[in-house]
Amino acid sequence: MVARTRILHRRVCLSVLGGLLAACSSPRPPAGDVSASWSTPALEEVAGYVRSQKTTGLLIVQEAAVVLERNWPLEAGDTRFAANWTAGKDRHGALLEDVASAQKSLVALLVAVAIDKGLLDVAQPVSAYLGKGWSRASDVQEQAITVRHLLEMSSGLSEKLLPEAVPGSRFFYNTPAYAMLKPVLEKASGQSLERLTQAWLTGPLGMADTQWRQRPAGFGDVGNPTGLYSTPRDLARLGQLFLDRGRAPDGRQVVSEAQLGALVVRSEGNPSYGRLWWLNGSDWFMRADGQRVNGALIPVAPADLIMAFGALDRRIFISPSLRLVVVRTGQATPDRDFNQQLWARLMKALPAR
Repeated sequence: MVARTRILHRRVCLSVLGGLLAACSSPRPPAGDVSASWSTPALEEVAGYVRSQKTTGLLIVQEAAVVLERNWPLEAGDTRFAANWTAGKDRHGALLEDVASAQKSLVALLVAVAIDKGLLDVAQPVSAYLGKGWSRASDVQEQAITVRHLLEMSSGLSEKLLPEAVPGSRFFYNTPAYAMLKPVLEKASGQSLERLTQAWLTGPLGMADTQWRQRPAGFGDVGNPTGLYSTPRDLARLGQLFLDRGRAPDGRQVVSEAQLGALVVRSEGNPSYGRLWWLNGSDWFMRADGQRVNGALIPVAPADLIMAFGALDRRIFISPSLRLVVVRTGQATPDRDFNQQLWARLMKALPAR
């Protein structure tokens, strides 16, 4: 039965990967101004709407070329946000911000690289790397929780790391459980999180403004004390990695196509979630708060959309079929229908296909 499950999973993974790579393999247009084929008035409408939503950074990239880049300053009264969420600016004037839970998607890529290197097996129990007692479950219960369960938010643990359900039986968005992947990576690699992130990912991709930092006391205890600080341009490089089949700008293979594809296989407990990446286009999905909703995550957006979500509406959107990456940073949006409203405007601005 286990062997059959593995074979089926492999087939699903290869099917999803095949679709992803087929979308990514469309030829690039001749060199030139990609943005020239976009609707300028519609693009300005996108920018105007996004700015009205307490946004600090908006970046739209298509075919690895910048279509639109806007960086807006904080208001004078936003001192608390500045103190808790920012750490200076990059040379383009964009704020370096704690990307909140969008860090999870970067960690998923690090796990994929660790698998490629033969350092990590997601089918192994978490305790194989961290030893006994990493949670508040019994030793027997811990043995049933695998690294893959942490990646798919199906550990069966509560936020206090107490056992609540059979591992793999349900989706529960659990940041403290996810955070155990950081020491898992450190134990598996024998390197610090900072060092392996730079060596495996941010260095090869040219993400010079991305760094792990201890979160300030005012941030509060969310069971994940280290924040990933980055900028829209650096975050767009993560999206471009998908479009370039796991290759860095210089052509070297950062993550294999197989492991990249494994990140976007829909999990059983939530078809809108892969391995720490959100996925559009399912018939139903589970929200982070545990509510089941019928329909796609963002109905108006491309069905193949891959997404990294963070608190205060940090967003990385990747559409392989459109060869498009969209990044949004800033404070929480007043419009709680932001994703849908943004994509409704983006679809109007896109070049005719």
